[in-house]
Amino acid sequence: MATATGGVAHPAAPVGFPPAPAARVPILTWRAYPLVLVPVGSLVIALLLHRFVLLDYVHVMNGALWTGIDIFMGIVIGPILGRMSGPARADFVQRLVPTMLFLMPALASATITAGIYLAMMSGIFDLSYLAIQLAGIFVLVLAGQGFGLFLPNALRIVLELRKPHPDIAKIGRLGLLNARLAGVQAAFQVALIFVMASLAAGLVNL
Repeated sequence: MATATGGVAHPAAPVGFPPAPAARVPILTWRAYPLVLVPVGSLVIALLLHRFVLLDYVHVMNGALWTGIDIFMGIVIGPILGRMSGPARADFVQRLVPTMLFLMPALASATITAGIYLAMMSGIFDLSYLAIQLAGIFVLVLAGQGFGLFLPNALRIVLELRKPHPDIAKIGRLGLLNARLAGVQAAFQVALIFVMASLAAGLVNL
């Protein structure tokens, strides 16, 4: 049937019939490749060249992105998701999570690995220093939250989206949980930045 604009109108589904199954959401898309390759690739290049300045740049840039995204998720996205209706929240999460599923682990892994190598190259990787102990505790907490909670929740969302009839309420609930978890991670990251700034200033006896 032709429409007023010259297009073709598709007939509506008969009354009483279930809606068509949702399209399967791919777990890995072409957009995910640079999100993984850039942080991890820059880390590998810096380690192979064994350049302190380059490794420091990789650590700071990846750490800034990691912390900035978590702060934005916790302070801005979290409250917005909390005020959204179930279907609207699920639609937003559906567009956000497949990207975050790969971006956040890549940023976290590159930041933590570069930080450890920088401490070793600087000669301050000494577990007797309180600052190193605190940094280690914060890193363990962040890694535990990220890989033990944030990543599994994101994977559960993507797998739910790939079902013929995804649970909209479950998707929205998990997305909101991850947004709030990002805020908690941001708090630990700010504390870790304070410790690292003290280390950089030579206050290793903090």
